[in-house]
Amino acid sequence: MDWQIAPESPIYAQLAQKLRRGIASGLYGPGEKLPPVRELALEAGVNPNTMQRALSELEREGLVFPQRTAGRFVTEDAQLISRARETLAREETRRYFSAMEDLGCSAGEISRLAAEIAKEGHDAGA
Repeated sequence: MDWQIAPESPIYAQLAQKLRRGIASGLYGPGEKLPPVRELALEAGVNPNTMQRALSELEREGLVFPQRTAGRFVTEDAQLISRARETLAREETRRYFSAMEDLGCSAGEISRLAAEIAKEGHDAGA
């Protein structure tokens, strides 16, 4: 997982977002045990307390749950994971539209370009 941390928002929120993406994308599957807090913190290069705060955020959302002595696990609620994926996809789409509008593209141009790129395959231009 790419743990690059940007200075513009709280670290724990960025960590939670990266873990949320990992769950929504299937990197961490439903019912799967997450690595321990210290292991995740070491991998991300952050304090374990910061990682703990990020995981607590995901617990509040219901995306992960603790098992008393076994660690944390990803929810098995497919609808909850699907809603998280939808929310993340909408955020990315809004960022894309905003960047394209900053280039002076109209909504029609943006839609046309997105459809063309989807038809070509998103890796074709890379």
